[in-house]
Amino acid sequence: MHDGLDDALVEWIGRQHLFFGATAASAVDGTVNLSPKGTDGTLVVIDRNRLAYLDLTGSGIETVAHVRDNARITLMWCAFEGPPRIVRVHGAGRVVTPGDEDWDQMVGLFESRPGQRAVIEITARRVSDSCGYSVPKMDFVADRTRLDEWAAARSEAELADYRAAKNSTSIDGLPGL
Repeated sequence: MHDGLDDALVEWIGRQHLFFGATAASAVDGTVNLSPKGTDGTLVVIDRNRLAYLDLTGSGIETVAHVRDNARITLMWCAFEGPPRIVRVHGAGRVVTPGDEDWDQMVGLFESRPGQRAVIEITARRVSDSCGYSVPKMDFVADRTRLDEWAAARSEAELADYRAAKNSTSIDGLPGL
């Protein structure tokens, strides 16, 4: 257990190229979602107990819908290079979207990206690490650029139409964007 995100944890998290976000709908039969997140520059640690990531337009909206439903979210990083380690941040999430009062402040934490649709802010309730002995070692080659290229090739109106068609509700019918 850690007392928040200290400098050593922040530095370690900053070296990881991939993390996972896990959420779940409140309903007993609701979907559990686990999403890979990454791409350099899409995660910031705000302070010892808060971090945020830039949510980009994609085919699903589960994380946004689940966080709006019940705020529960866990982020997890695995060391694929170097010594084995897993770090988890269990917390309460908040979704900030264009038009929200603090959108400019929150999105301003990141470099502008094509297709940015939300910022997910997490307040840590529990920060822990574990061994990660079974996590394979892998070499990082490069960030994929396809999502940015896809979004950059579309106008704001086309992205809005895509979000209306693909991101308005979750798998469970919860409101998305």
